[in-house]
Amino acid sequence: MKKIINPMYVLSACLAVCCRTAAFGQDAGQPEKDGQAGSHKVDDAAMMAKMMELAQPGSNHKTLERLVGHWSYKVKFWMDPTNTNMPPMESTGTTVTKAAMDGRYFISEHKGQMQMPGPGGAMQDVAFNGMGIEGFDNVKGKFVASWIDNMGTGIMNMEGTFDPASDTLTYIADYEPMPGMKTKIRQTVTITDNDHHTLAFFETRGSKEVKTMEIAYTRAHAGD
Repeated sequence: MKKIINPMYVLSACLAVCCRTAAFGQDAGQPEKDGQAGSHKVDDAAMMAKMMELAQPGSNHKTLERLVGHWSYKVKFWMDPTNTNMPPMESTGTTVTKAAMDGRYFISEHKGQMQMPGPGGAMQDVAFNGMGIEGFDNVKGKFVASWIDNMGTGIMNMEGTFDPASDTLTYIADYEPMPGMKTKIRQTVTITDNDHHTLAFFETRGSKEVKTMEIAYTRAHAGD
């Protein structure tokens, strides 16, 4: 299959080579030392080739490609996970995940309902909309993800790894749900099979990590 080169990566590579030449090249009028003439041209060509290699999607992107499709989901959310007498809130929704930029990134859109306190304090259903972007950064050697939704105004950025033995992606991040309330989170996505995967969301509260959310996804087939 012919590889498709993103022109922005070509532009980035050219800019990097220009910056390198400006930083390490010889000043105009300064004679070159013996053995150095033209050596930077070889380095620049190698740099360009390496950047083109890093710009291509690979096997790690194929891992994320397994999540492409239409899904239905069921959510369990624990407001106080330390209270065993308080059952989780439950809701349902749908997710559509698509590949973008020739398989370099994967964008998922989530829609559902969730229970939130109304003006009088009583719980009521409200519409939930969220969007995630995932990829694998070949330069960092890490999976990367960002998340936004209509329940806040921040962007959560995560980095992670993949364990092929358990078929599990693990992301970690720091986020701030309230001013001054920085929280460490861990998110896992375990792929059970082609039609099922589960997301678990953990927060560090005090010195203890607790699970605050679990989402079970089932692929929606034609006719469902």
